[in-house]
Amino acid sequence: MTLKKQFWALSAGALALAACSQPASEESDTVTTQTPETTSERQIVQIDPENDPRVWLEEVEGERALEWVEGQNERTFDRLRGDARYQDLYDQALAIYQSEDRIPYGAYYGGYVWNFWQDADNTHGLWRRTSLASYLSEAPEWDVILDLDALSEAEDRNWVWRGANCLAPDYDRCMLTLSDGGSDAAVRREFDVSDRAFVEGGFETPNAKGGVSWVDENTLLVGLATSEEDSTDSGYPSVSYRWERGTDLSEATEVVRGDREDVGLFAFRTEDSDGTVYMMASEADTFYDTTWWYLPLDSDPVALPIPSKSDIQDLYQGELVFTINEEWTPVEGGETYPQGALLSFTMADFVASGELPEVKTVYVPGARESIGGVGATASALLVAIDENVVGGLEAFHYENGNWSSDTVPVPDNMTIGLGSTNSNEDIAFMNAEGFLTPDSLYMVNAAELTVEQVKSIPDRFDTEGLIVEQHEAASTDGTMIPYFVVRREDVPMDGTTPTLLYAYGGFQVSIRPSYSGSRGQLWLENGGAYVVANIRGGGEFGPAWHQAGLKMDRQRIYDDLISVAEDLHERGLTSPRHLGVYGGSNGGLLTGVMYTQRPDLWNAVVSAVPLLDMLRFNQLLAGASWMGEYGDPSDPDEGGFLRSISPYHNVDANGDYPEIYLYTSTKDDRVHPGHARKFAHLLEELGHDYLYYENTAGGHSAAANLEETARRDALLYTFLMQKLMDDVDPLDAQGEAPAQEE
Repeated sequence: MTLKKQFWALSAGALALAACSQPASEESDTVTTQTPETTSERQIVQIDPENDPRVWLEEVEGERALEWVEGQNERTFDRLRGDARYQDLYDQALAIYQSEDRIPYGAYYGGYVWNFWQDADNTHGLWRRTSLASYLSEAPEWDVILDLDALSEAEDRNWVWRGANCLAPDYDRCMLTLSDGGSDAAVRREFDVSDRAFVEGGFETPNAKGGVSWVDENTLLVGLATSEEDSTDSGYPSVSYRWERGTDLSEATEVVRGDREDVGLFAFRTEDSDGTVYMMASEADTFYDTTWWYLPLDSDPVALPIPSKSDIQDLYQGELVFTINEEWTPVEGGETYPQGALLSFTMADFVASGELPEVKTVYVPGARESIGGVGATASALLVAIDENVVGGLEAFHYENGNWSSDTVPVPDNMTIGLGSTNSNEDIAFMNAEGFLTPDSLYMVNAAELTVEQVKSIPDRFDTEGLIVEQHEAASTDGTMIPYFVVRREDVPMDGTTPTLLYAYGGFQVSIRPSYSGSRGQLWLENGGAYVVANIRGGGEFGPAWHQAGLKMDRQRIYDDLISVAEDLHERGLTSPRHLGVYGGSNGGLLTGVMYTQRPDLWNAVVSAVPLLDMLRFNQLLAGASWMGEYGDPSDPDEGGFLRSISPYHNVDANGDYPEIYLYTSTKDDRVHPGHARKFAHLLEELGHDYLYYENTAGGHSAAANLEETARRDALLYTFLMQKLMDDVDPLDAQGEAPAQEE
């Protein structure tokens, strides 16, 4: 059965009309309707976004809200941690995350490989470095630059590492970004690598969202959302200042200012292999429309004449390299460049004239291709290119005004992840992995176009008898949606295989094959199958694949996932009794919609750090920045559509729903925990089955350290086992969880 055959899949306008034309009475906050298939009553709970009875749950640190959270966590722990399997799952996950044979991924610059490392003894982590020769050995000798555990203890803070920005060419002075508890808001503090210490009287910012970028050793460009004047409605910086050493931040000079309605404004540094430096800024007018600025040191900012839907990638041999997400004709009557193309122009010519120089084509992806990572080295511009969600790598060269390329040999049928590159070095790193193939780290020599495997992780789970398949399902408009299936080769195709379906479907994010020891041990080894759906909204096939599901076209994304689920049933791999759906963040919205639109397809729904209230999302934390993706709730048409899909506004009081597991984090200052809180509270009032867990640290990942990450996984897979693997659903056993072993 397709979504169009369901009552809740009527047009957005019809649903908006039904929802808005019959306000709730004083006695009830529900509206009664009839499904076209049956005569049973549906009671969709009506919630006025301007008078939400659960708005108290949006008070992140509110006493009443946290008391409710504590009670929910206890209830969830009683059920899931009380399961005899939980402790083994936790121990397995923790051993994987803390294993000493993980790959110490690093970035190569200044003659060293730099790495951040966490393990059982270093829960906050170590920032360290080693020589390239040592790094390539089996037992690198690491030089610890900063012990974050010691710093956290000394300063009584729960420091979470957010990265280092070091000034070339010496890389001795760095701005370190540290978050207390894992939130996006952070402090930036100047650090002297030689002294292994923070610089006394050096640059240090207050805790805020934003960032800093080096101009020279005595100057920073800084943008921080520290006040309403300097912030956008989305909570990001709206202005960039030049901050000179020895002066107070309040004395910094304004360089470029955006609008409060922007998403945010961020300055950054681009540097070529010859040492040429350009300071630039991105003013995100919306999530997908950007004004790009060149910031001369001695004159006013100059806007770059490139499309608003574009992304600057790097600077190579004087060429500013960028991708375009819309068709572009820069000169009337001139050449038109297709959506998704990788282009360039000579930056020095633009600086000299202020006009758009000649535009050159670097690469145009095919219909089933997309551009992944792009990075400049001393000898080549490296570009990862996916074809049908399988990775490849090209090395591009620029000479005499023309681009040429060579294919870099990489492992076949793998996901290729291009690591950190540096315009002063020819050494880069890339990662290769697959669903059943453990991660391997390769060293790329851009001058010689060679690739050498230098590190790998051992098998984390038994892959014998497991296979990977790629299928396609026809969505409601006929578009073929690819998806991967990881399963045991000998499973009976009788609908009994416990299957977890994962998808994201938004923000041009590609979901590619990945290796997960935790998923392998905790799910696949126990007989589960795993499915990844490459639905629209992602970037698997370029900008058009993403833009097909923007704003009021978003139902296509949901139809895509529903079609994949139905195809899994038709193939006989699984059935509604044994199928679960899982997604996080935007994917949490996706699974929330699956819960309300097609509850008949699943026996378990997992909605992690989710958006669920689509009529107030733009008023919560960074939500205003996502209106380019979802639409504006205050717009009559877009708001009506958002009401029609918003999980929080489409719960049927009389509905027959699968149990949903919601988890989030108190410290998430990107997606407000109020989304998950309010949805769970609504289900609680209506008597629908749900579990809720809120980690009190961890930011948007819902985990600030390895122990919390292991706990998150163990809770997840315990829930999925209970719902999809057990002969008796815990809810069918009068709500009693499986007994703890003695």
